[in-house]
Amino acid sequence: MTAPAPTSTSAPTFHATCEVGTEVRANRIADTLSEMVDDGETVVAAFEQPGGTWSVSLYFALSPDEVAIRTLLAQVAGDDVAATLAFDTVEPKDWVKASLADLVPVEAGRFIVHGHHDRERIAPNKLRIEIEAALAFGTGHHGTTRGCLLLLDRVLHRRAPRRVLDLGTGTGVLAIAAAKALRRPILASDIDPQSVLVAHDNAVLNGVGQYVETFQAIGFGSPRFAQAGPFDLVLANILANPLRQLAPAMARHVAPSGHVILSGLLPPQARSVIAAYRAQGLRLVRRYDLDGWTSLLMRQSA
Repeated sequence: MTAPAPTSTSAPTFHATCEVGTEVRANRIADTLSEMVDDGETVVAAFEQPGGTWSVSLYFALSPDEVAIRTLLAQVAGDDVAATLAFDTVEPKDWVKASLADLVPVEAGRFIVHGHHDRERIAPNKLRIEIEAALAFGTGHHGTTRGCLLLLDRVLHRRAPRRVLDLGTGTGVLAIAAAKALRRPILASDIDPQSVLVAHDNAVLNGVGQYVETFQAIGFGSPRFAQAGPFDLVLANILANPLRQLAPAMARHVAPSGHVILSGLLPPQARSVIAAYRAQGLRLVRRYDLDGWTSLLMRQSA
């Protein structure tokens, strides 16, 4: 889902939906539409259908211009998708609750990220990471979270890193996953003070508040990194440009033979990020391309 839907308990909600096909295409269309109709009155969401296909829905606070919406969709997704667009009006309803209930948990190896509404349906042999879905899945970038978790699972099958950093923790998913698997202190930083608070609250919710230390920092610009490092494992699900800029500082804070998991990259951006880290002595171990996003596992020289 690309954004939380508006709550309405006293007025009807105007709704439009179209059939898209694959999850990758649905998320890309939803993300693009969300940026183009960012007016505070419209919400876009991608949903998996019972048969495994995907649809994109739009929710409007006011009656939409159907011709304009269909034209916009044709520009973004093509005439084939625009032809399936159907409009209707739905009864007053809490659309935050309704849209979150339709979200699909993100499963990766031993880990599974889910919302409260799926708590009772998760297999007991999984390491559960419960995150408020409106925050955890707000960008639609499931491929980055899943890629990082799969690479984390791969690292943990081979070693148990003692000093772990989640750089740019966001909602704390990766820090919580590492804490649940290792049951040892995890450092989690973010440039955004609100994210720091959210990550802390999520760690407490998941029963690992005593392990996850959250704090605000820009890049590696805090003495806390030097105090806690060098790190045997760094998780950084950010974006390509910041990751390239952080390569020298990252290399200084990673222990010999330590691992770095990088994500938030589009596939065409991966080569330049890999080159930036190779120049600092890290080599590529594994690459995952999932849902239109790339995640990298790199290792520091001994």
